[in-house]
Formats: sequence, C-alpha cells, structure tokens
Amino acid sequence: MAIEWITQATNQGARQEPACEVVGISSRTLQNWRLHGMKDHRQTVKKTPPNKLSQAQRKAILEVCNSEEFKSKAPKQIVPELADRGLYLASESSFYRILRDANQLHHRGRSAPPETARPEPFSADGPNQVWSWDITYLASQIKGVFYYLYLFMDIYSRKIVGWEVYENESSEQAAEVLRKARLAEAICSHHELVLHSDNGSPMKGATMLATLQKLGVVASFSRPSVSNDNPFSESLFKTLKYVPAYPSKPFENLDKTRRWVATFVDWYNDCHRHSGIKYVTPSQRHNGEDVAILERRKQVYELAKKQYPERWSGDIRNWDHESLVRLNPVNEQRHNTDMKKVA
Repeated sequence: MAIEWITQATNQGARQEPACEVVGISSRTLQNWRLHGMKDHRQTVKKTPPNKLSQAQRKAILEVCNSEEFKSKAPKQIVPELADRGLYLASESSFYRILRDANQLHHRGRSAPPETARPEPFSADGPNQVWSWDITYLASQIKGVFYYLYLFMDIYSRKIVGWEVYENESSEQAAEVLRKARLAEAICSHHELVLHSDNGSPMKGATMLATLQKLGVVASFSRPSVSNDNPFSESLFKTLKYVPAYPSKPFENLDKTRRWVATFVDWYNDCHRHSGIKYVTPSQRHNGEDVAILERRKQVYELAKKQYPERWSGDIRNWDHESLVRLNPVNEQRHNTDMKKVA
C-alpha cells in the first residue's frame, strides 16, 4: 500500500522524499522494497536458526547423557565415544548447552569437588579476645631476597600486639612471636583467645599448632586463596606499605628493617587515628580510653549544632562507641537460604 500511495503521488507531481516522509519511511527503504520485495531484514527479528535441534533430538541427547553407561561422563568424553561407534548426535557444545538448559550441567563423577566451608565467625567486645596474624614480604637490596614481617593484631582495638622480622618463614618463629605477644599483654593461661590466620605453612606448621594447643589458643584459618577471610591483617599490611614514611628503596639489612618496623608500630598504635574505630588510636581503644574520647566529641558536636543549627540538615556525626567487632560474619540472607536448602 505504501508503494502504491507513493507511486500515485509521484505520478501526480509530488517529490518522492516528502511523500516517503508522510508515509513514515525513508527513500532508501522504498528503494529496497522495490528491488528486493517486502522481506524483513531487521536484526531485531528473532528467527529460528536452520541448524537448531528438534525437541526429539534434544530428548535423545538427554537420554544418552542420563543413561547408565554415560551418566558419570562429561560430554567431551561422550561425543568421541559415540563417534567411535559410528554415531553422531551433536557437537560437544550442543551437549553442554542442552544439559545446561535442563539444569543438569553439574559434576558428573562419583566424587564431587571438595567444598571448603567458610571459617567459623567470631566476635570480640573487648581486647585480647580475637587476634589476627599474617606474614608479609619486605624487599631487600638483593633481588629475589626478602625479609619476613610477622604481625599479630587485636581485631577489637586494631592494636599491633606482637611483631618480629626474620630472614625466613617458619612455624617455630611464629610460635615464638605468639608467646612474646601473650607475655606483653599479660594474658594468663586460662584466658580464652582466638587466633585467626590464613593457610600458610608457618600458620599450620606442627610447632605452631602445638604451641596453640599448649597455650589454650583456639586456631581459626581462612579458606585457601581467599584473602577476604583475613581482612584485618590485609588492611594492616596495606596501611604499612602505603604510609608516607615507607622507604622508597629496599631495606639495606635486617637491623634497619627491624628499626623501621619498630618506628611504624609505635606510630600506628599510639598516633594513627584509625578509620575503623571512629578515628581513635588503637592504643586508646585497647586501653578503654576511646569511650570517654568519643563521648567528648559527641558533646562538642551537639554544642556546635545548638550554636549554628543552620549548618546541620540532620543529626550530628555518629560518634557512638561500637562495642562489637565481628570476624567473618555470616551473611544473614545467605545463611537463611542455606538453612532452607538443608531443610
């Protein structure tokens, strides 16, 4: 009809382009229609591919995959074996696609891949309840040689409670740093303490594990290759290596490395206002001084709001003391979903 209307209009003296605009098409579209007919060449039109497998063919593939002979084999094994028998049903990618559409693209062996459980969540409402530790590399002037910094921290206060720098990694040295940290914090033998770390060999070495058992310390470990399970130590190492005072050149020797780390620990514990604990120092929070400090800040802000109410559109800054710190907390929504699956 559009072609007929435009032809009549142009025969009566109208120009083709304005006539096409009235109909709502372009001159190029009109030209294509006249040359190629009325076939729809738009890319948005969904068409059935000519090589699409029929429902009967898809059903036959599922039956083969679920048969007693092939139920424990992957498509990459099934397809060649069928070819050896002179039978071709579809390509491997088609097998995988059909299994995925049927929600059957899972492990097809007798033993499923091992699932590593999330570490047990812990919480601390005071110092010396949950510690976290790890080892980081400090570059030396010899290429490929590093010094190893052992750092123990309290997750409640973020205070560094123990540290040492060695020329190698070992569980014996880790155990020695732990013993010194407990003595420095005056922790008695019956005090319950959780120590969290990753899965490195110094963390799970026989000497370290024996020391934990002897001291009555509860061991907690991250999942393999999951740095998020040990976030407090990872954050501390980033602070250490991005602090402005961090040397721009590798450390000269072990003694100078230890002296620099000692300076950093003093600054971090007694001067650094930590963002995770409302900008008090780790030592202030570790000693319980942060409660009074945050209360004074709150009073200062409340007084300022009374004097200049036009400068506040809502409440004052939150300076409330956070009494509970969690390590690897459980996601409530995910936990509820898992519990439903178990039920």
